[in-house]
Amino acid sequence: MPIINYRTREINCKIVYVGPSLGGKTTNIQNIHGLIPDQNRTKLSSIDTEGDRTLFFDYFSMDLADIAGFKTKFLIYGVPGQPYYRSTRKMVLNGVDGLVFVADSDKSRLADNEESLEDLKGMLKEYGYDYSTLPIVFQYNKRDLFFITPVDEFEDLLNDRGCRSFEAVAIRNQGVVETFRAICAEVIQKLNSTLAQQFGSSYR
Repeated sequence: MPIINYRTREINCKIVYVGPSLGGKTTNIQNIHGLIPDQNRTKLSSIDTEGDRTLFFDYFSMDLADIAGFKTKFLIYGVPGQPYYRSTRKMVLNGVDGLVFVADSDKSRLADNEESLEDLKGMLKEYGYDYSTLPIVFQYNKRDLFFITPVDEFEDLLNDRGCRSFEAVAIRNQGVVETFRAICAEVIQKLNSTLAQQFGSSYR
């Protein structure tokens, strides 16, 4: 649930990019960060291992226009996909408002995608989150590879909720913005519903 500070009239919404290791989460976040005007976002913070994988997490925040008189900020995170860093993923998922699952289209990594999603569902359950209602968008990345998993197969194996999904080649910035806009829209829609419930007929 978004963090709403009624005293300062601020709202913080957390979006987390998840998925198997080396699937393209960091590339997505770097591209998005580069497209946002400096005055509307913070510096991108990343900690990498020697192998170029995200060790802790990628993070930046961006300001949006006011919503119902509240200054709204999105906190954007990318978490490591390796099984070894499960505790890191779980920590970052605490307080999540929206998810982008970045699947690796390399056919040889189909099982990794399935395992990553099942692990995600397990961690959300540990926090008491309802996966069936949490905003999530799927991105099928690396569509430029030769041997790839067909979109229909991804939809059957991963997208059991029928959520919005996008094909992407993140290193070329294809499908990156579309994915980000979609999850932002999902989170804002749910935020509006939350504010309407809290303010009732006085909400505009």
